[in-house]
Amino acid sequence: MRLPARGGDLIVRHGRKGGFREVPLHPSLRAVLEEWLGERAGWKGADSSWALFLNRRGSRLSSRSAHAVLRAVVAAAGLPLGRDGGGDGAFTPRVLRHTAGQAMARQGTDTVVVADLLGLSVETARRHRPLTEEDRRRAIQRLTVEE
Repeated sequence: MRLPARGGDLIVRHGRKGGFREVPLHPSLRAVLEEWLGERAGWKGADSSWALFLNRRGSRLSSRSAHAVLRAVVAAAGLPLGRDGGGDGAFTPRVLRHTAGQAMARQGTDTVVVADLLGLSVETARRHRPLTEEDRRRAIQRLTVEE
């Protein structure tokens, strides 16, 4: 993670395709991460691991352990907890990611940008923003017609 005076990027490694991507940090997340990095410095393995989140042994927090942390947060908030692919409307890491994609798409973020930020194919990212009748109506109204 790079945290220059302004902005900053989070480097997401070991994605589904084995590569990495850089994701710009939201300003409010930057402040929280700066605080966390100060605390993290005192953790075992902080000086030898590139991972942002560490386990008690000082190595990278596994996906399974990260999910356990999220489950605890969800339970403390009193939200229903589900399983990925369950389709029951309950919270899962996948739902959290999908919600972020939907929010960006609804705010007008280009599908290619949503795909890049979430590490998805453009086709998969399109699912975050299904077309509505209003979308279709606006597209027709924007057409220029020579009279």
